[in-house]
Order: sequence, then C-alpha cells, then structure tokens
Amino acid sequence: MAEMESPLPADNTTLNDTETIAANATARFVATPEGSAVAYGSLVLMALLPIFFGALRSVSCAKSKNSSDMPETITSRDAARFPIIASCTLFGLYLFFKIFSQEYINLLLSMYFFILGILALSHTLSPTMNKIIPTNLPNKQYQLLFTQGTGETKEEIVNYEFDTKDLVCLAFSSVIGVWYLLKKHWIANNLFGLAFALNGVELLHLNNVSTGCILLGGLFIYDVFWVFGTNVMVTVAKSFEAPIKLVFPQDLLEKGLAANNFAMLGLGDIVIPGIFIALLLRFDVSLKKNSRTYFYTSFFAYVFGLGLTIYVMHTFKHAQPALLYLVPACIGFPVTVALVKGELTEMFRYEEKTALCDKEPLDEATDDLKESKKEQ
Repeated sequence: MAEMESPLPADNTTLNDTETIAANATARFVATPEGSAVAYGSLVLMALLPIFFGALRSVSCAKSKNSSDMPETITSRDAARFPIIASCTLFGLYLFFKIFSQEYINLLLSMYFFILGILALSHTLSPTMNKIIPTNLPNKQYQLLFTQGTGETKEEIVNYEFDTKDLVCLAFSSVIGVWYLLKKHWIANNLFGLAFALNGVELLHLNNVSTGCILLGGLFIYDVFWVFGTNVMVTVAKSFEAPIKLVFPQDLLEKGLAANNFAMLGLGDIVIPGIFIALLLRFDVSLKKNSRTYFYTSFFAYVFGLGLTIYVMHTFKHAQPALLYLVPACIGFPVTVALVKGELTEMFRYEEKTALCDKEPLDEATDDLKESKKEQ
C-alpha cells in the first residue's frame, strides 16, 4: 500500500520497487529487465500458492475439536467495521513510531511475529507432514486443555489436540523462526509470510457474497485513501519490520541469495481477495455440479488484477494500491459470469453453513477438482 525505502520493506498491502540504503548515502537501484521479470514473476507465483491451496483447505470445516482448526466467520457487520478498525490501527502505529523509539517497537513486534510465525508455519506444514511420515512410526497423542471455573460452571478456553508429527512441525518451524529473528533473511520472511497468508485464506470465512463485497469495497477505499491521500501508510511501511509481506530480490541474478534490493507484495493483497475466492470455491461446491466455474474465474481475475497493478506501477513509476485493481477484477469477473449464467440471485443468496465431513478439506476439494477435469 505504500512506497518502501528499506532493504527489507515492511508494507502490508503494496507491490513496489525498493531502494538500497548505504551507510552514508542512499542511491536509487535500477533493476535490469531480467531482474524485474524474475522478481515480479516470483511474487505473482508466491501470491497464487496460498490462495489456491488455502481455498482448497477452506472448503469444509474439519471434524477436529482443535480450536486452531475452527474457521473464523466474518459477518457483514464485521466487514463494515474492518476498514475503520484497520484505519485506527494504522494511525495508531503511525503515532507510536512518531512518539516512541522505532528500535524498541520493532523489537516487540519481532518477538510477537516470531511466535505467531512458528505457530502459523506449523499449522501449514501439519497436513503434509501427516502424509510423508510413515504410518508405522510411533505417533503419540497429546492434548492441551485450559478451562475456567469448576463444576457446572466449568468452561473450556483452549482445547488443542496434537501429536508427535505436530511436534516435529513445531521444531522445524522454530528453526525457521530463529533464523528469521537473527538474520531477517528474505527467504525466512517469505516462509512466514506464505504461512500467514495460507492460514488466513483457510481459516477466515466470509458468510456470504454480500459480506465479501462489503469487505472488499471498504478496503478498496481504505487502500486508496491511505496511499494517495496521506503519508501515514508510507511512514508506517518504512518503519514496520515484520513478515507481513512477500519479497523477492530484483538483483538475485547479480548477487544471488545475498541480494538486497526487493520487490514486494503485502499479505493484505493476498488474503483479502483470497478469502473471497475461497468463498466462491465453497459456493461452487454447494452447487453440486462438479464444476468450479466461479473459483477459476475469480482466480483468473486475481492474476489479471495483479498483472495490471504491476503494469500501471511501472508505467507511471509510482507505488500503487493493489486493491485498486484487484477488487474490481475479483468482484466484477465472477458477478458477470453469474449474470450470464443466470445464477446471480443464487450466488447472493448463498449462505455459508458449518458442515462436518469425513474427508480432509484438502482431499475432498482435490477430488472434486479431478472429477471436474475428467468431465471436461
């Protein structure tokens, strides 16, 4: 959402070139066409991965009693308030960075995202770990239970079940977390960023299409206002150090893994459209037609909007709020298709209901997609 000038920018909804900061002077880095193509192509690919797999994993609610597996449903009231809350949070951070030492604030933020990143990456890797580890290996079950009160007034606060495989994921994620905390390396940043994005798309559920339109519309205005209307977003983005963006070096071909001139994409530009795309996939499933028309349409719309953002940014040489292009595309394309197919009313009447299923969400959605391809 804002222009960055640090070697590892910290923005939450912007796709933009960055500048190299030297010890005594700042010089504008000019990326080669090849370097830019590699960087932005990689960012687009990385953005699509959490949306695609997060949408598949969001198809249905898991049977697990783990509180971490239960989706958070966003209602129309939540969607209407979200841009206001986001604006207050953004302006609050702006004041904090103006009043207090940036070093101490970022130290607290680093510790906070260190813990969150480990948990998010563990949750992301858990399904894969369950498939690759041999079933004949010992796998003990554990339960973390926190309750409040006693007797009839006893209430569960946390009820988390996990096993040995989850502990392996946690150990691996902790290594990545320490790497990020000590080095702030861009690969570690991206691993955490991808985990945050995938978990967001998977676990944040819009209850209907109208709510999605309200949320995307409100954040469309939020994005445009704070990028073009004030310097608040730019100031916070320059000061904020956290894995809330995906980055890829434009000088990778010249410097390898030590590259430090980054193009970036904020996680907000992935998660916000992503939860709407995931909703449309669940709407496709509810139609029971073995077709994923609206999912594929919105997925293509996202690629189109992101590509348009990059094109406009390089044409006008100015940072662009990506939601300015993503929101009209992600809403307009599937709505147009629904209008042509005569399913517009059905789309807006669709109401998400929590349902249990026998299969894992990813497995069921993958099977549906395979059946759809066979019929085509």
